[in-house]
Order: sequence, then C-alpha cells, then structure tokens
Amino acid sequence: METVLSYLKNNFNRFVDEFCEYLRFPSVSAQKEHKEDTAKCADWIANHCKNIGLDARVYKTNNHPIVIANTPFKDNKPRIIIYGHYDVQPPEPLELWASPPFSPRIADGKVYARGASDNKGQHLAHIKAVEAYLKSNVELPCNITFLIEGEEEVGSAELLKFLKENKKMLKCDVVMASDNGIPGLDYPGLTYALRGVAAMEIKVYGPSRDLHSGIYGGAVDNPAMVLCQILARLRDKNGKINIPGFYDDVRKLTSVERKSLARIPFNEREFKRFLVVPKLFGERGYSPIEQRTARPTIEINGITSGYQGEGSKTIIPSVASAKLTFRLVPDQDKDKILDIVFKHIKKICPPTVRIELIKGHSGDPYILNPDSPLCKAALTALKKAFNREPVLLREGGSIPIITDIKRILGVDTILAGLALPDDNAHSPNEKFDLRCFEIGMKISAILLQELGCALKK
Repeated sequence: METVLSYLKNNFNRFVDEFCEYLRFPSVSAQKEHKEDTAKCADWIANHCKNIGLDARVYKTNNHPIVIANTPFKDNKPRIIIYGHYDVQPPEPLELWASPPFSPRIADGKVYARGASDNKGQHLAHIKAVEAYLKSNVELPCNITFLIEGEEEVGSAELLKFLKENKKMLKCDVVMASDNGIPGLDYPGLTYALRGVAAMEIKVYGPSRDLHSGIYGGAVDNPAMVLCQILARLRDKNGKINIPGFYDDVRKLTSVERKSLARIPFNEREFKRFLVVPKLFGERGYSPIEQRTARPTIEINGITSGYQGEGSKTIIPSVASAKLTFRLVPDQDKDKILDIVFKHIKKICPPTVRIELIKGHSGDPYILNPDSPLCKAALTALKKAFNREPVLLREGGSIPIITDIKRILGVDTILAGLALPDDNAHSPNEKFDLRCFEIGMKISAILLQELGCALKK
C-alpha cells in the first residue's frame, strides 16, 4: 500500500493536468449541439484507461456512448464495478461564471469548471488509484471494471438498456460510486441512502390564442392564474405536501438514524449566508439536515406563461406550464407517486381550462444496511484515509441508476462521495477541491483492499 500511495503522491501534478484536459470537453448530454463533444469525451476517457493498462471499449448507443474498462481479470478474485458519468449539466447562465465553464481555472487549491465535481473529478480519482496499482506492479485485490456513462444528467435511459442486455457480462460482487458528497474535509462520510425522484410537467390550456386582457378579461379564465392556484394548493405553509396518500409509504426515521444525522455538522447562520437567503424553510418537526436528506419534497423547477419581454403586453396568455419534481424517500414508489399526483391535480383543476400532465424522468429511492460488512469495510477505509471517524449520511439528491443496478444486477452500491457542500454542482462556478481529489485517490486505493478482504470472507 505504501508503494501505491507514494505513486499517487509523486504523480499528483500530472493527474491535475489530465483532470483539466478531461474538463475541457463540453460533454453536455441534454443539448443536441454537444453530441459530438460527448462522443469525443467518451473516446478520451477510454483512451486514458487504455494508456494506464486497462482493456477499454466504447459502446455506442442510440444516444451517448458508454465506456467499459477492465483490469486484467483473475478468476480467484471478487469483482467490483466502479460507476461514474462523463456527461455534465448545461453551464447556463453563462454570465454568472467567473471564468468560462469549459476552460478549467485553478485558484486557491480548487478547480473551477463544469463537471469538475459532478462527476469527472470523482470517478477520475478512482481511475488514478487503479493506475497506481498497475504502474507500481502491486497486485490488485479485486478485478475492477469501470462503467462510465454519458447520460446520467438526462436519466440514464441507454445505460438501463445496457444493464439489461449485458447482465451476464456485468456480473459482480459490489458496485462502488462517488457521485455524491461529504459534509466537509473534517467529516468524511458514507452515504447509505438516496432520495428518489419523480419529474413531471403541467400544461394548462385556455383560449386558442393570446387575448386582449381589457376586452376579454373577466369572462375568460387565465391559464397562468389557474396554474398558480393549482401549484399553491400542492403544499401548505408548514412544508407538508397536500396530496392525499403522498406520505402513506414513507419509512419513518429511527431514533438511531436521527442521532446519526445529528452528528453531521450544521451551522444555520453560515448555511443561510452561503445560500444568500433571509430564512430557512422546511417541513415542520424536522431538522434542516433531515428535511434535505430524509423527507420527501415537492419543487417547482420552472414556470412559463405569457409575455416576458421588455415592457408590458396586456394579454390573457393561451397557455401556461410548469415543471415539477418530487424527491422521494424509502419506501415510496415513483410510479405510484406520479399516479396519485396526476389524479389529485386533475381533481382540483377547474373546468374552465384544459390540462395536460406529462411524466418525466424518475428513479426510486435507495437504502443500504449501514451495518453490512461492505459498509463497515468502507467506513474503515474512510477512517484510514482521513484519520478521522466517518459519519453515516443520507443524500438528498438522486442517482436513479443505483436502484436500477440493485434491481438488475442484484448487488449493492457503496457510495463514497468526495464532493463538498459548496461545490456548486448544477450551478455556475462549479468546482472541485484538489484536496478532495487527492484524498479520493487514497480512499479508493485503501477501499479496494478493504472491500477485497470483506468479499473473500
């Protein structure tokens, strides 16, 4: 292990240069104009894996490619799949970036670029750990397969098909992923639960065209007003969702879980300052950490209607729309939730308009027994890498493919995140702390040893 860790330390500057090269690809999976860029990015990471001694292949799909890279396999060893994604969120609004989103900037020990934290830096740390084993001629304790997709930010539809079609090829003992975060460098953490997500869009149609608000106002219902009234009825002033049956299957937090979550450092004043909000808001009866990680939510992601240009235009808009997401917790089912939401919205929609409800991407919540041998192995690795006692975490975000992996491959996923709370994932000025990059490689190198031992027992 000392030889492996020395290799990581001695080559760190080169790793940072390669990281920046990876970040220059505008691999935005949601935007068609970047399809060629995502393909080039997949080729780059596949070639990079080949150069360090892996057998790598790019699998074409109906959308963005999937990269599979294997270490030399030995029959007597367990197999670990390490998951990551090379696609990134759209960088807009561009005017809020301090530097171009695909021109990596290093300042104060941090790399600023779209995809730095989510997810290129996190899975590259694992690749570098494996490189250290191979280049140092230190025997790997496990067979390793990297599974790096290009559609995580748009729902992983092609990877879902790939898992189903290649179930035998991907047979493994456990999956490892770093697509989440930790509370801070002083508080390493292992995530044992993820919230799920269910997305939808509401469209409210009124007159066949925009109408003069003076001539027709008062006799024709306004789709924008109707939409606002519907949305306002979906949540009460205490943060509780007003949809019958929504909480029926929610698994309650145990006293042990609440105590564990209470160990996570949280300063409300600093949190408000970071978010630039005057006051926090959340479901009454739960702490901010519980609200963000272990309780279901409803959010309006976008709302559109009528004239939005300079000055005024006195109209009744013909259509209004809103995009919503629900964050779900164990044991809520994404399909059941959308069904009861659709039923409720149709019930409260007035007959003066026509409504259309459209299902979007979705993913079920995920939970892993924190007392399992694999979790204990991961906690041991975190403690060795950070020289601190790790905390158990629940993640408020969603990684839908993790539940698909469990369902299709029948294995659990160890979520050892490396991102910090202020990394601005999905926001302007996304960053990745180079200390996290460095420690992440160390965690990965140690974790492979610990998981290898746990899987052989």
